[in-house]
Amino acid sequence: MGTQQPPPSHPSQGAAKEEDQAADQHEKGQLQDAGALFVLKSKGSWVHSGYHLTTSIVAPALLSLPYAFTFLGWICGIVSLVIGALVTFYSYNLISMVLERHAELGHRHLRFRDMAHDILGPKWGRYYVGPIQFMVCYGAVVACTLLGGQCMKSIYLLSNPNGSMKLYEFVIIFGCFMLILAQIPSFHSLRHINLVSLVLSLSYSACATAASIYIGNSSKGPKKDYSIKGDTESQIFGIFNAIAIIATTYGNGIIPEIQATLAPPVKGKMFKGLCVCYGVLTVTFFSVAISGYWAFGNQSEGLILTNFLEDGKTLVPKWFIFMTNVFTILQLSAVGVVYLQPTNEVLEKTFGDPSNPEFSARNVFPRVITRSLSVIIATIIAAMLPFFGDINAVIGAFGFIPLDFILPVVFFNLTFKPSKRTLLFWLNVTIAVVFTALGIIAAIAAVRQISLDAKNYRLFANV
Repeated sequence: MGTQQPPPSHPSQGAAKEEDQAADQHEKGQLQDAGALFVLKSKGSWVHSGYHLTTSIVAPALLSLPYAFTFLGWICGIVSLVIGALVTFYSYNLISMVLERHAELGHRHLRFRDMAHDILGPKWGRYYVGPIQFMVCYGAVVACTLLGGQCMKSIYLLSNPNGSMKLYEFVIIFGCFMLILAQIPSFHSLRHINLVSLVLSLSYSACATAASIYIGNSSKGPKKDYSIKGDTESQIFGIFNAIAIIATTYGNGIIPEIQATLAPPVKGKMFKGLCVCYGVLTVTFFSVAISGYWAFGNQSEGLILTNFLEDGKTLVPKWFIFMTNVFTILQLSAVGVVYLQPTNEVLEKTFGDPSNPEFSARNVFPRVITRSLSVIIATIIAAMLPFFGDINAVIGAFGFIPLDFILPVVFFNLTFKPSKRTLLFWLNVTIAVVFTALGIIAAIAAVRQISLDAKNYRLFANV
């Protein structure tokens, strides 16, 4: 009697089994690499996540909101701010729920690209989400370095109006400060710095609001004009440029990495952290945007602090401008270090050795060298390209809108599979479609703005 052969497995079953094995290997690999072990330590509480979220969202970019209003006017400006707050709070909660769901299933994702790898497929994580997130976060580091240098130059010119120091010199000074902070080993280690950052964001926002109200009530400021400048074409492209500015201001791009810092179980902790963040966000965003636009109208500059000076004369006491700029510089350093974390994690994963202790010579030397090079490169880019704000608008359109408005609703629908008959499903589809269209148009508007400003571009310009 012959030996009975086992029945052949169905091809789809074999493929599914291979996918499950690949997912298991990917899960084990991400928990064993040095980036996950050393940078994304899971030790924090929901309060700490609130600090991290606030630093990553409530940043000095909010000082450009009055400028965004110059393209939108009162009604559209306020409506855009409200929609941005509601949609991002909703989408950040969705992405947190997706992370919690996969953690319950035994696949805890620590990085944005890990989510894309398991939900959309390996190619999406490696060739789209990973590079887009890196571009957004590293772009934020460059922008913080440039803005820090600009604030330092403002302080210098207040005390020495005829000074000869150039912008790139201040950018280098700020970069040296960042070089020190970049060596802080893990994301969790930043919790105390980010608490100070939260206080600083409230402080400089209060200063900007108070100064705007003071100038608006005095005869020192410009005549209030809330009309939208430019011809029809400029106005239309201006609207989408403003949308890119607002999207970038609300942008985060590192929700999975922030949630990775939470000690398990993580369920419900991110919602509490988001409530802390959006409490601060509501106070700061709306007060600065409304008071700044009310005081300066369509004369609002790209950074509202610039409006406090007119023809070299200060419209508020010098010490007040000095204090506001110091608060802004200090918080910029915290924001820059937070957005360095995805880069640090990749560097640690590539050059670190998880089999050796975190502070062994084998891990410390590569960490110091690679992080220092990362900051030096960002500083050189910021010094060379003082018009980086235009480039950042493109990054916001291509990066923050997909990461913060589109992918969260797509991840939720693919993970939880809500019925197509439910309002939730169609709300998520509508958000994805609308913000995809807005992202494309905003990117076109941002590229157009770069082409218009190209004649003024010059490397290491002293602007």
